[in-house]
Amino acid sequence: MNLIIDTGNTFTKLALFQGREMVAFLSFEGVDEKQIIKFCESNLLIKNAILSSVKEYPSGIDAFLTENYFTVLFSHTTSIPVINKYCTPETLGKDRLAGVVGAQKILPANDILVIDAGTAITYDFITASGEYLGGSISPGIAMRYKALSTYTDRLPLLNYYEDAKLTGDDTSTSIYSGVLNGAVAEMEGIIQQYLNLYPGIKIIITGGDHNYFDKRLKIKTFAAPNLVLEGLNLILDFNIETH
Repeated sequence: MNLIIDTGNTFTKLALFQGREMVAFLSFEGVDEKQIIKFCESNLLIKNAILSSVKEYPSGIDAFLTENYFTVLFSHTTSIPVINKYCTPETLGKDRLAGVVGAQKILPANDILVIDAGTAITYDFITASGEYLGGSISPGIAMRYKALSTYTDRLPLLNYYEDAKLTGDDTSTSIYSGVLNGAVAEMEGIIQQYLNLYPGIKIIITGGDHNYFDKRLKIKTFAAPNLVLEGLNLILDFNIETH
């Protein structure tokens, strides 16, 4: 059984995979070494583990994993089943790379744009031949709300995820319009640019806010809420096979 640990900007996600099937899942805010170890000790069938983190975490987690399992500490030097053509692989978010690995398995032999709508909204492109070329990064919905409140004196901090009318008639509804309609318009615009360049491209959307965008985009997308975890599982299996 494979243990997947994905530490993001806000949440840590733990998952167990039996083959390609996810059989257990746990998510919590921050990075809690005791909670991770407790999860591991309650699942005695774990044999292999991969840890992916976009931020610093307690070193004791590495020690526990490497002492107990075949462990991959995911970095830019880790072997992966795609060709990474990013110019600075050491600066590439590991979640972005795991996402395109998962996407290629779901839709093989297709040009794919992976959209991860989370703390940030990332757009990542992988070709039908398995070459990851890169993409773009923009603020996520919560970050847009926070930026408006932080960098102005009078705009309030809002947190609203429903439909927003186009023309706001007070400060709050104007912010809702700008943030929510603006984020959807941005996403549709970027997707359309990729469709113009690669007419057969497939669009996969994941991340904590994927439901919000998936319901509102006019362009066909494939929702894959566990895409990053699935990609990390594939990377772990790839390293087990080549070990």
